[in-house]
This record gives sequence, C-alpha cells and structure tokens, in this order.
Amino acid sequence: MLYAAAAVLVLLVHLGFVLFVVFGAFLVLRRPRLLWLHLPAVAWGVYIEASGRGCPLTALENLLRLRAGLADVEGSFIEYYLRWLLYPGWLTPGIQYLLAGLVLAINLLMYVCLWRRRAWPAG
Repeated sequence: MLYAAAAVLVLLVHLGFVLFVVFGAFLVLRRPRLLWLHLPAVAWGVYIEASGRGCPLTALENLLRLRAGLADVEGSFIEYYLRWLLYPGWLTPGIQYLLAGLVLAINLLMYVCLWRRRAWPAG
C-alpha cells in the first residue's frame, strides 16, 4: 500500500513538472523570480523529449509500482498518461520532436512578452 501511494505521489509530481515545463512561463510573467526554476525545467523537458531517453521520474514510478505489485508504466510518462489527450495513435520520434519544439515555442513567446514588459527579475 505504501509503495502504491508513493507511485501515485510520483505521478502527481511528474504531472506537475510537465505542466510547469509547458506553461510555467505564464507563472514567470506574474512572478519573475521563478525564471531561475523554469529555464532549467524547460531545458530538461526539451532534452528528455528530443533525446528519446526515459525520464527518471517514470523509472521511479515503475519501481514503486512493481514493488506495490502493480504493472509498470509502458513507455514514457507522456506515452502512457497523456497520449490519448494530446494526439491519437502511437508516439513517434517525429511527434516527440514536435512536442519539444512546441514547448520551446510556447516558452519563447512568453519570454519575449516578459522581455517586452521589462519584467526581468533584478539580479
């Protein structure tokens, strides 16, 4: 039971991280000091998507699920939990590159807005 609860906690943290990577620039518009957390998160998210490597949070969730006697998550976090929401069909490398580019585009747009508002945090 403890391992299953920990797996759910990792899942929720993972989902929060993915949402922060994709939409965190909107938070940075309101709280510019989050920039220093958001930029490394975006870099990591783009790296994981573009490289095709597995995310350590997925590996941790799988370990906890297996210890709890549950089936492991097949594929990446996005493949397993969000594919049905984001797009139909199987995740392909081309779609992963598209997702990485989309994350970059959203964040670049938001940071251009930030720059124009001159809301950069004081160093």
